[in-house]
Amino acid sequence: MATERTPVAILGAGPAGLLLSHLLHLNGIESILVEARDREYVQARVRAGVVEHGAADILRQAGVGERMDREGLRHGGIELRFDGAGHRIAMSDLTGRHITVYGQQEIVHDLAERRIADGGDVRFACGPAAIHGVDSAEPSVTYAVDGVEHRIVADFVVACDGAHGAGRPAMGESLTTFEKVYPFAWLGILAHAAPRVDELVYANHERGFALYSMRSPSVTRLYLQVPSTDRLEDWSDERIWDELAVRFSLDGEPWEPTRGEIFERSLAPLRSYVGEPMQRGRLFLAGDAAHTVPPTGAKGMNLAIRDVDLLARALTEQIRSGAEEGLRTYTDRALRAVWRAEYFSWWMTTMLHRFDDDSGFDRRVQTAQLRSVVGSEAHATALSENYVG
Repeated sequence: MATERTPVAILGAGPAGLLLSHLLHLNGIESILVEARDREYVQARVRAGVVEHGAADILRQAGVGERMDREGLRHGGIELRFDGAGHRIAMSDLTGRHITVYGQQEIVHDLAERRIADGGDVRFACGPAAIHGVDSAEPSVTYAVDGVEHRIVADFVVACDGAHGAGRPAMGESLTTFEKVYPFAWLGILAHAAPRVDELVYANHERGFALYSMRSPSVTRLYLQVPSTDRLEDWSDERIWDELAVRFSLDGEPWEPTRGEIFERSLAPLRSYVGEPMQRGRLFLAGDAAHTVPPTGAKGMNLAIRDVDLLARALTEQIRSGAEEGLRTYTDRALRAVWRAEYFSWWMTTMLHRFDDDSGFDRRVQTAQLRSVVGSEAHATALSENYVG
């Protein structure tokens, strides 16, 4: 077995892992990043598309925000649509901040290009990894390529490898989990179609929730709330477009999104998950390895970026000067933002989606919530401050 040594071993080449590797590099700290999938697969994964103001600033300060600022779509508001009417929440006017619509896969591309250009040790297609000895002074990561076993001994291991990676199992019995599973999923599509609107539209309709989003001036990203038992083959292109037109209806009339070729479709169940603590010994979890939020609040990728910003600072302090405070308090500091995001995502999800067991009373309360948000500057500001980040 080939054995190597590095100050920090990182698992997962999503936004969290790549950004952590880059931030450490900027601080003169070496790392080895291991990714199970090949680079083409990782850079093609379609995930989040909304970058919060604060997360965008982290990317800019790290020198990897140039293409985002050039090609991303800057949005100063969102629309809440219910009872056949649209209501704009002017987020920039209320908070002085904005969001940027820029696909997660584009951020991964930008970070991967930068790490490789900087000579970073990023290893794709490494197969399933395992984490060992997290309570020791020398934790390690093992993986195999073409039948050859590799072992990386590190001072610290950071798992940014998602819900099904090696990070969560390596926490063992120290991990306490909190979960909520929603009784529906999002059917998402990408279509070659120019967006009909300039900002995101969140629609609450008696047939279920719908979201109008976009990725570029020629590509739209749209979602429908569907039963969690539905399959992709249950939804033809025509059925998807027709249902979107109904759920986005205005004044009782269907409202047609611009139609085009659907070139990507997915089904994503909605759930919340938090694992506590986010560290054990010399192992640290970040991003989806530690928490999952329903996409309604657009928080997943943004939380991952904030996690590794905290971790990069704390690891730098520890490795450079031996200061332990940042790493010791990482869980507590990260979880404050995580639970705030979990609350906001739960609130948005319950306010905007149709639940089969809702009574007439529940439905009236939901509508009252929406009217309160669009009718009160204080409530609209609170939504905006949480959404913009």
